[in-house]
Amino acid sequence: MDVHAIGLLPTLVAGITFAFVGGLLARAVRLPPVLGYLVAGVMVGPFTPGFVADQGIATGLAEIGVALLLFGVGLHFSFADLLAVRKSAVPGALIQIAVTTTIGWAVATHLLGRPPTAALVIGLSLAIASTAVATRALEERGELTATAGRIALGWLVVQDAVVILALVLVPALGSGAVTVEGFAREIGHALLQLAGFVAITVLVGRWAIPGLLGYVARLGSRELFTLAVLVIALGIAYGSSLLFGISIALAAFFAGVVLGESDLSHHAAAEALPMQQVFAVLFFVSAGMLFDPSTLLRMPLEVAAIVVTIVVGTGVTTLLLLLAFKATPRTAGTVGATFAQIGEFSFILTDLAVRQGLMEASGRDLVLAAALIAIVINPLVFPLLGRLADRLGDRPAMVRWREHESAPLFKARPAMLVEHAILVGHGRVGSTVADALRRHGLEYVVIESDRKLAERLRDHGTHVVYGDATREEVLGATLPELARLIVVALPDAFQARRVISLARRLNPDIETVVRTHSEEEALYLAEAGVGLAVMGEREIAFGMSDFALRRLGVPAEDAQATMARLRGRTVEDAPPEAPVAAA
Repeated sequence: MDVHAIGLLPTLVAGITFAFVGGLLARAVRLPPVLGYLVAGVMVGPFTPGFVADQGIATGLAEIGVALLLFGVGLHFSFADLLAVRKSAVPGALIQIAVTTTIGWAVATHLLGRPPTAALVIGLSLAIASTAVATRALEERGELTATAGRIALGWLVVQDAVVILALVLVPALGSGAVTVEGFAREIGHALLQLAGFVAITVLVGRWAIPGLLGYVARLGSRELFTLAVLVIALGIAYGSSLLFGISIALAAFFAGVVLGESDLSHHAAAEALPMQQVFAVLFFVSAGMLFDPSTLLRMPLEVAAIVVTIVVGTGVTTLLLLLAFKATPRTAGTVGATFAQIGEFSFILTDLAVRQGLMEASGRDLVLAAALIAIVINPLVFPLLGRLADRLGDRPAMVRWREHESAPLFKARPAMLVEHAILVGHGRVGSTVADALRRHGLEYVVIESDRKLAERLRDHGTHVVYGDATREEVLGATLPELARLIVVALPDAFQARRVISLARRLNPDIETVVRTHSEEEALYLAEAGVGLAVMGEREIAFGMSDFALRRLGVPAEDAQATMARLRGRTVEDAPPEAPVAAA
């Protein structure tokens, strides 16, 4: 089929369809969906028979995906989280990147015969782990909120910062300035453009971007808010690339950083996430379309050398550095294995280098082939590096080294909520619960989807997160993994179920109280193990019944026993751990 005859719709439909099938098959065999998306791109690419999607259109869609991906990275770029693990993540990540880049450069230069500049780009691309694959691996092992997860996330932040710097340096390398003075001039010009953009973004954007989103949020239109987020992400990215000559991805990143400082960031991230995920998938499909599968047959030894560089240069180096920083063998092995793979940022760097004329397409094919294999074998790396960490960490010298007094690798932020309550909704029911908690000096945080109400609560000193509690980005901002109780005062039964399910996934031990409006829903929630399912009409009936029994001469104890039986709280009527009560 002629590639030029294929338009936007066939390319888009084929891309997401093949990606869906590929991701489904990858998850079925317990592999990251990213692998399925890359394989889907290979299937619709020009190097395999059958349907061939339009590479130009796919590249355009991928550029949107890169912008939204970097916008999301900017939204989550937290200097506070980085400072919490600064003693290990900052020096460790910088040393690891330097070591891996050096190993990759040496392998690409001496074993693969690549020019020094191309070898440098290859080495750097092998030093940056995939955030998507890393967070998925940590989440599946229950380590995302543990010490290993905190260190890994801080490490990823440093890696992301290095990639952002590389997005400035790579075009300068490809400018044709072969002398040191010429290269320095190009770097200075690029940094000057970047400084101008950052200055305007920080000085103007810090109040203009949150101000615009805040105004739209107060209008109460979810569609307009989502559009506003996309305008900020893509509009600023594209406009800045035209005005300042910087990359769209870099501009989108800084737009996300500015918005990330606002209390609107959690809701903005939640609204942008579905679009970001779709276009990020298309980015991986586009990357797969660039890959020539024959590379595996033509250069098997070269691909193997790159894979070993990834596992040793990034995985083992990270493990050794963490042991040197006095991490436990388990933490060092987990974080090291998590980083023994590469992904999205490696594809961005190598593709940018090819377009700048710094390396041949075959170099990009090598990196893509190695990335596919590294993602496939990543689950097998965990036990291997785990055993290596145990052997090294249990040596007498390492045990004595860890026993020396030192600051912890991960230090929680002083303002972090612990043992608190989460109150979803601050209407008539929620405000009453909040008043009761406040009167007893109990710590709580409110999730409120009404922007005007959220602003009033914040003005009165209430800890509030604005957004939809059914979105993980919003609920996660309340730290449910550290909370004791969640009170869901939402009138919608489906939303209440979603919030409870999400909260229990983040913290299986959290206590739950849910508002409901029907007997069937109350019974369902009770059977699901909800601590207390509360129904308004029944509470009115119970109150009136109790009053009537007492006024008609029934002893107080007998009246209370009758109410308990009606509520299903007696041993013979209902299990005490899941009562159905009313409010």
